[in-house]
Amino acid sequence: MRIPVVGVAIVRDGTHGLELLAARRTEPPELAGGWELPGGKVDAGETHVQAAHREIDEELAVRIEIGQRVDGPLDGAWPLGEHYAMQVFVARLAGDAEPVAAVQHDELRWLPFSEWNSVAWLEGDLAPVRATIDVLS
Repeated sequence: MRIPVVGVAIVRDGTHGLELLAARRTEPPELAGGWELPGGKVDAGETHVQAAHREIDEELAVRIEIGQRVDGPLDGAWPLGEHYAMQVFVARLAGDAEPVAAVQHDELRWLPFSEWNSVAWLEGDLAPVRATIDVLS
């Protein structure tokens, strides 16, 4: 059984249409420098939505409003290697706070949808990012 994790595709209305937030990892060493959707493991007794809220608060110091789920091929989840299954949710920022790179990330970028592939996405995040762009475009 795969370990459940969440990924959050945070979007906003930018000057060139919708933009997606990308986060560059600092750890573990084999993932450092790769870009991902922010998120993380689902704790015991926690729903995927609760985990998404907690992870974004911990990682980016912002609150979010969760929207639709972006379904993947594993009963709605996306495979992350052989050990993890990631539920992906679209979200928007709640309030005026801007996300800050704190835990596990050293840089954040808002990418216009037309430039979503301008960063080196981690392999496990490529398909969910493409699907998010397709669903929202």
